[in-house]
Amino acid sequence: MIEAALLVVFPMLVAFGGASDMLTMTIQNRVSLLLIAGFAVVALATGLSLTGWGTHALGLLVVFPVCFAFFAFGWMGGGDVKFISAISLWIGFTPELVIFLVFVSFYGMLLTFGLLYMRSKIILPAMLARQEWLARLHDRKSGIPYGIAIAIAGLKVYPTTIWFQQIGQLY
Repeated sequence: MIEAALLVVFPMLVAFGGASDMLTMTIQNRVSLLLIAGFAVVALATGLSLTGWGTHALGLLVVFPVCFAFFAFGWMGGGDVKFISAISLWIGFTPELVIFLVFVSFYGMLLTFGLLYMRSKIILPAMLARQEWLARLHDRKSGIPYGIAIAIAGLKVYPTTIWFQQIGQLY
């Protein structure tokens, strides 16, 4: 049962958060709260040590203030800050956290350049322009839905975390 949770909870919520940001330019608080609750359930079910809890909490506590500063400067949305922080809780203060943050930066750069190019060089056909989410992505006044880059980076790093490595070892 816990193996199924490890294979489903994190990937499903992260993919949902990224897709939600792409389609609505928002990541609902419940996605981040469910990631945090899911972490607690999985950590309890797998018998994560007290040191392990601390290591994972430290991942969140290191990422949140930096990203909150980015929010204060208008560089990130509040949903993005909560989303990246909740994912950092799952990853913990480990080398994988650095890899995750590098991937977020890289995919965020690609996303930003791609959207800037699309917004300045590509004219959407009328049929596509009627799609509200695509029109919003194409609008030069819209922000960048960094949740997409955060989700891709989280899904890319997840197989290297202790959670994914425990699959098959629990029984």
